[in-house]
Amino acid sequence: MNIFTGTPISAQQKQARSEQKPIVLVVDDDESLRLSICDLLESVGIQAAGYGSTQALMDANVLNRPGCIILDVRMPGLSGLDFQARLAASGISATIVFLTGYGDIPMTVQAMKAGAVEFLTKPFRDQTLLDAVSKAIEIDREKRAEQLESDTNVARYLTLTPRERQVMEAVVRGKLSKQIAFDLNITEITVKLHRSNLMRKMQTPFVTQLLRAWQSIPKDIRHDNPR
Repeated sequence: MNIFTGTPISAQQKQARSEQKPIVLVVDDDESLRLSICDLLESVGIQAAGYGSTQALMDANVLNRPGCIILDVRMPGLSGLDFQARLAASGISATIVFLTGYGDIPMTVQAMKAGAVEFLTKPFRDQTLLDAVSKAIEIDREKRAEQLESDTNVARYLTLTPRERQVMEAVVRGKLSKQIAFDLNITEITVKLHRSNLMRKMQTPFVTQLLRAWQSIPKDIRHDNPR
């Protein structure tokens, strides 16, 4: 759910948004700089949109779009660093390139520890900003691909029966069918049947693929498994 709008985000919407063209959201209260950055990005074929404050960005309902955010550190209202923290607390994974006219080392460390891609000091070279944006967009693309894979595997995992989930966990931990049968007090033939069914449902013909799917499923979902 996007807590800024209260609107649930479905799996289909997530996939559709991940396939959209990346957009760079430029947030700076200096209008001339904001427009200049947008013009620079669009001159190299990168879609951009400018906002004068973090509140204006939140009101625009574009935070789930693929791409990245160029964010001034100090602005009226919610500051850039506070906005970064709010996004993280809301479960919104955004790649951020920070801009500042008077940054210091503690501020930079705080931003980078919280996941910022770059922390640039004004004035900056155009190419330096473009390089940072390219890096941020690629990181965002990779994160979205991983999230989509996780969402897909979770949906498949939830179709498994409790017994199939137990067998899946045992298989990815390297146990043989004979060991699984003993642990679960069922026959080896039954184990093989469950294994065949769960691999079909997970769409993983090989154990290596099943292991990758297992690792992409959040631990709290994997551990919610009746034994």
